Amino acid sequence: MNIKKILSVLICVHLWTILLLAQSIPTPKSVLGFTPGDDRKLASWNQVLDYFQKLEDTSPRVKFEAIGKTTMDKPFVYATISSPANLKNLEKYKQINAKLADPRLIKSNEAMAKSLIKQGKTIVLITFGIHSTEVGSTLSSTLLAHRLASSNEPEIKKILDDTIILLVPSLNPDGVDIVKNWYDKTLGTPYEGSEPPELYHKYVGHDNNRDWYAFTQVETQLTVDKIHNVWHPQIVQDVHQQGAFGARMFIPPYTQPVEPNVPKQIIEGYTELGTFVADEMRKTGFAGITNNSTYDAWTPARAYSHYHGGVRILTEIASAKLATPINVEFDKLRGDHGYDAKIESDNYKPLWKGGEWKLKNITDYMEASSFNLLKHASANREKWLSRFYSIGKEAVRKRESGEIYGFVFPRRPNSGFGYNQDYLTNILRRSGIEIIETDKGSTVKMEQPYGSFAKSLIESQSYPDLLDGKGNPIPPYDVTAHTLSLFFSLEIKTVNVPFEYRKLSGMDLLQFGGLVGCDFSGSSYLYKSSVPSMDEGWTRWVFDRSKGLKCVKYSAIKDSEIRTISYSEGRNSSTKFSRIIFPDQSPNAMLNGHAKGTMPDEYTGGIGKEGVANLKKFVEDGGTLVFLNKASDFAIEQFNLPIKNVTKGLNRKDFFIPGSILRTELDTNHKIAKGMDKESIAWFENSPAFEVLDKTNVEIIASYPKESKDILLSGWALGQEKIAGKAALVQVNIGKGKIILFGFRPQYRGQSLATFPLFFNAIAN
Repeated sequence: MNIKKILSVLICVHLWTILLLAQSIPTPKSVLGFTPGDDRKLASWNQVLDYFQKLEDTSPRVKFEAIGKTTMDKPFVYATISSPANLKNLEKYKQINAKLADPRLIKSNEAMAKSLIKQGKTIVLITFGIHSTEVGSTLSSTLLAHRLASSNEPEIKKILDDTIILLVPSLNPDGVDIVKNWYDKTLGTPYEGSEPPELYHKYVGHDNNRDWYAFTQVETQLTVDKIHNVWHPQIVQDVHQQGAFGARMFIPPYTQPVEPNVPKQIIEGYTELGTFVADEMRKTGFAGITNNSTYDAWTPARAYSHYHGGVRILTEIASAKLATPINVEFDKLRGDHGYDAKIESDNYKPLWKGGEWKLKNITDYMEASSFNLLKHASANREKWLSRFYSIGKEAVRKRESGEIYGFVFPRRPNSGFGYNQDYLTNILRRSGIEIIETDKGSTVKMEQPYGSFAKSLIESQSYPDLLDGKGNPIPPYDVTAHTLSLFFSLEIKTVNVPFEYRKLSGMDLLQFGGLVGCDFSGSSYLYKSSVPSMDEGWTRWVFDRSKGLKCVKYSAIKDSEIRTISYSEGRNSSTKFSRIIFPDQSPNAMLNGHAKGTMPDEYTGGIGKEGVANLKKFVEDGGTLVFLNKASDFAIEQFNLPIKNVTKGLNRKDFFIPGSILRTELDTNHKIAKGMDKESIAWFENSPAFEVLDKTNVEIIASYPKESKDILLSGWALGQEKIAGKAALVQVNIGKGKIILFGFRPQYRGQSLATFPLFFNAIAN
C-alpha cells in the first residue's frame, strides 16, 4: 500500500473516530428528558449533576468535580472544559497564571513574562444560576457544555486549544430545586409562573450576588477559595436574567460610576469584550441589545474579579414567567437608565418590536453570548494574558511619594459582640490580601497583587452626585457604600510614607464564630411574611451563627399565626416567648401580604387588622416588639405611635440616601446602648428617621448629628439636613411592654457588626 493510500485510510479512521465520539456524547435531552429551552420544562439539581457526570464519562474534553457542599447540603460543582491536551496539563497552566497574577514570583522579569504569555491559556470562568428564578441560566449551562464537549467545528476546536473554561452550572444549587418544585406544583394552575413563597436561597435569596467582598455564604466561599483564587481567571461571565419589559439583553460596558479602585485595564477589557459580543450577536439577528446603561460597576459586592485581574462580563437576558412563555406588547416596553426600549439608539439596537418571548429565546441569547465571548478569549489569547500581567505588575510596583503606602489596624479590644478585627483580617486574607502582624497591629501594604481590593473595603466611599436632566438623582444599581472598617467599628490608619514594623510570629487569628455576651432567657419569634423578605433571611443567618454561644433561641411566626394566636396565653405557656422581631419590609406587604387570586389561598393575606389587634394586646401584657427599618412605618401607622417619619413623602430631588453609612450619636445610659461608644453608625437605605411628637412614653436611644455636614460617613446622601438631629432608634413604652423602632438595618447583610450590640440588646430581657 502506497503512502497516499495509508494517509487516506488514517484520515478516514480519524474522521470516523471523531464522528463516533460526537455521537457517544449525550445530548441534554437524552439525560434531562427534554431540550433545555422547551416551554414549561425545568431540571432538578440531580438531573443537572447527572448530565455533567455523563459528559465527563464520555468526553475527553470535560473534567467534572464537586468542591464542597451548599448551605442545604447539596453538591457544589464545576466543570473544566478544554482540549484533551490542555486537561492533561492543568497544573502547568495554573502555575503560569499564578506567576502572571503576581509578577513578584518572577521578579517582574519581562523576558520570562513574555514566555509565560506565549505558553499560557486564557482562563474563562462562566457562572450560571446565582438567582434561581432566572431559570434559563442553569439550563443554558448544559447546552454550552454539550457544544464544547461534542462539536468539531473549527471555531470550537480553536476555543478549546486556546482557553480553559471553568463552568459553574449553578452558584445556588439549593435554589434550583426550590424553584422547580414550586413551578411543578403550580403548573397548569392560575399561579403558574409565579415566584416561590420562600427565599430561593435559604438565607439571602437574591442577595447572594451581593456577597463577593464579605464572603458570608458557603457558596461564595467555595467559589472564591477553590475557583477564583486557584485559577485567577482573566474573564468572568456572570449569566443573569432581568425584567421582561426592557431590553432583551444587557452586556457591558457598564454605565457610570465605576468604583475608583478598579484598574483602568479592567475597564478597557470589559468595554472591548462587551462591545465585541454585542456586535457579533447583532450581526446574526439578535435584537434589543443594550450596553452602557442600567448596570454600574461601583460595588465590589458583585465584582470580585475586577480587583483580582479579571473582567466581569455581566449578561442580563429578559425573562419570561419562569419557564412559561409570555407576550410582550411593544407599547408596554420600557427602558432604564440610559436607553428607551421603544427607540433605537447607539447603545440600544436593533429595535426589538415585541411579541412572544419564551425560554428558548432566553437560552438562545445566553448560549450565543457565551460562545462569542469565548471566541474573543481565544482569538485574543496573548492580549488577555498581557493585560492580566500588566494589572499585576502595576499592583506590585513600589509606591511613590504622595501615594498611599498601606494601612494599619491598631490593636484594640473586640466589641464583645464579634471578633471585629480578626473577622476583617480573615475576610482580607480570603481575598488573597497579604497581612503582616506587627508590633503596631495588622498591616496591609498596597504593593501587592490585590491591594486595591483592601483599599476599596477600608476607605470611605464618595459616590458622585449623579442627576438626570430634570435634577432627579440617578439611583445606583445597588448601594453606594461598602466600607467594612466602618461596619466593623475599626479605626484603621492610612500610611502615606514607606513603612516597616517589627513582625510578630505565632499570631493565630480567630475565625468569626458568632456573637458573644448575649445569653437570653426565653425565646424570640421572628416574623416570616408570606411575601419573602431577604432581611428576614439575613436575620436568621445572624441568629444561626450565634446558636453555639447561646445567643438567641428563635422560631418563625407567620401571618396566620399572628392573626389567630392569643399572646397573653402564649406568654404564660411553656414556650415563654416575650418578643417578636419584624425584619425590614414594606408596611403594605406586612399588613396585606399577597392579594387573593395571585397566590394559593394559604399564602395570601398579611397580618391584617386581627393580627394588629393581637399585637397591641401582646405589648400591653408585657411583650416586646422590635421593628427594623421600613417595618417601623408599620408600627407607627398601625399602633398610632406619637412619632413621625420625617423622610416619608419627600421628593427624591430633596432627599435621597439609597444605601450609605451614616453617623449616629448614642445615649449610652440607655440599656440598649450600654457599653458602646457614644458614636456609632447606621446603615441607611431608603430608611425612616423619627421625630418624637410626644416624649411622655418615648426614649430616644440613637440620633443623627444636629449638623448635617457630620452625618454622612460613606456613600451618597442628598438632603441629609432633613434628618439632622432626628432620632434613628427609639423605644416606645406601652402598658407593661415596649415597641422598639430601628430606623436602619442593624444586622445589614450580616456585615454591620458595629450595630449588632444594639440589635441584640434590644431583644434581650
